[in-house]
Amino acid sequence: MTPTEARNETHHRLIIVGSGPAGLTAALYSARADLAPLVLEGNQPGGQLTITTDVENFPGFPEGILGPELMDRMREQARRFGALVKFEAATEVHLDERPFRIVTDGDTYYSDSLVVATGASAKLLGLPSEGHLMGYGVSACATCDGFFFRGKEVMVVGGGDSAMEEATYLTKFATKVTIVHRRSELRASKIMQQRALDNPKIDFLWNAQVVEILGTREDGVHAVRITDTTTGDEREVPTQGVFLAIGHSPNTQIFRNSLEMNDIGYIHVQSPSTRTNVAGVFACGDAVDPTYRQAISAAGTGCAAAIDAERWLEAQER
Repeated sequence: MTPTEARNETHHRLIIVGSGPAGLTAALYSARADLAPLVLEGNQPGGQLTITTDVENFPGFPEGILGPELMDRMREQARRFGALVKFEAATEVHLDERPFRIVTDGDTYYSDSLVVATGASAKLLGLPSEGHLMGYGVSACATCDGFFFRGKEVMVVGGGDSAMEEATYLTKFATKVTIVHRRSELRASKIMQQRALDNPKIDFLWNAQVVEILGTREDGVHAVRITDTTTGDEREVPTQGVFLAIGHSPNTQIFRNSLEMNDIGYIHVQSPSTRTNVAGVFACGDAVDPTYRQAISAAGTGCAAAIDAERWLEAQER
């Protein structure tokens, strides 16, 4: 087989990297536009929703739906209209000439246009119990899961603006919110600190580090084991939920040498479009959004990216 023949077999008008709500919505819209997109699912097909149990804030599901089931439905809907979905992760991207070249852990593909929907990952503590109980009393998104903790006592781990914002939001539902911070002072901005300090439902555990989360998937979380960072003493503190608010990392490392992004790694787009600094490359979802980080907002930008890609391809073909 000649190199040209190999390229033709792996050439696509549009490749979508990522398979969360943004990527699969982009797949659905571009498939219905007869672009026959290739979706590279990555190492976590379905994105962050695959580690979410009940999703009650996605429109159209009044009784709620399991996160993995929602992503399965979105994937099948995209496939119905002609999207090709492969369980492969992109390891290299070459965007200096068209067609773009995308190398995965299984093959090499070429595309006329590209949608980046690689999402972001919540920074975690690195505890085995944390992963085991994620979605069963442990969460990294108060906006997503706060409702499930109505009338309960919960903890928020972190000391920055995100932690203060999450804690303040959770007071709408929880009877008590305890912020656990491993230092004696917060990193959050003064206004966010004061807002949390003034809230009668928010308490603080200073110089404290969570070293274990105690509970089961059947019964949820019932306590955490805390280490005092100054004395080394350990103790158990009762709680019914743990929210991690120590930041997010966009999954954009392989694009660092190709696409403009901020210091953290969120890709710059030419708002209100999803265009990046490389013609023919569009970005959507949590890879560009450090603010909202919701399934529905990611899906909306996935729709926009598909439309932008379709219009760009039409303009090139004219």
